[in-house]
Amino acid sequence: MSLRIVVCVKYVPDATGDRRFTEDLTTDREAVDGLLSELDEYAVEQALQISGNAEDAEITVVTVGPEDARDALRKALSMGADKAVHVEDDDLHGTDVMGTSLVLAKAVEHIGYDLVICGMASTDGTMGVLPALLAERLGVPQATLLSEVAVEDGAVTGRRDGDAATEHLRAELPAVVSVTDLSGEARYPSFKGIMAAKKKPVETLDLSDLGIEAEEVGLEGAWTAVEDATERPPRTAGTVVKDEGEGAKQLAEFLAGQKFI
Repeated sequence: MSLRIVVCVKYVPDATGDRRFTEDLTTDREAVDGLLSELDEYAVEQALQISGNAEDAEITVVTVGPEDARDALRKALSMGADKAVHVEDDDLHGTDVMGTSLVLAKAVEHIGYDLVICGMASTDGTMGVLPALLAERLGVPQATLLSEVAVEDGAVTGRRDGDAATEHLRAELPAVVSVTDLSGEARYPSFKGIMAAKKKPVETLDLSDLGIEAEEVGLEGAWTAVEDATERPPRTAGTVVKDEGEGAKQLAEFLAGQKFI
């Protein structure tokens, strides 16, 4: 039986762009270019590594987002994934991580899976909690923040490196894992891969396809809300300290005034 791998990816605003909020205090995604979250590229890479070591495996990438989010799927397909699923619905606007985990759980169940792989966090929200929420909704084990991952004998194994210790984890399939940026450099899509991606299937789903009511997601269903936002002030000239015998004292006073010490 084929090993069914699902990789959750996110289309995020380019961190180098000028990111702003809209009037409803959600991210203005039309004002800045988007791309596949860099940390999710590691998840795609590990899926490809596992698939390459399996006798028979299929990789499906799934994302939740607007029409442009399809670009993130195409990047993953050009890296080598087999097919993609795009959940797109106007009622998803403003969905937080709780709603996103619900939508992804329903999508993963729709696809069918043995192993779900996520990045350690998205490069826009940087919360890092979605893999755990997804595992809870699916009712399966989780092994998060892995710097090394493999599948053998019906289980996923991995290594988690902490500040004070290294843990070796094992979970029976089906399971959810997340991988860190130390798991292995993601490959660059080849020209052949880019051309092949154009012919790979991309299924589009909406909330009704997944049995989700509009009030469960979006701004209405969000568990969190941005109440206020202030534009970052322009950068000002720094303070120059001339050392004429009192430099260290002036530096200490400046740091204390900024509450750095």
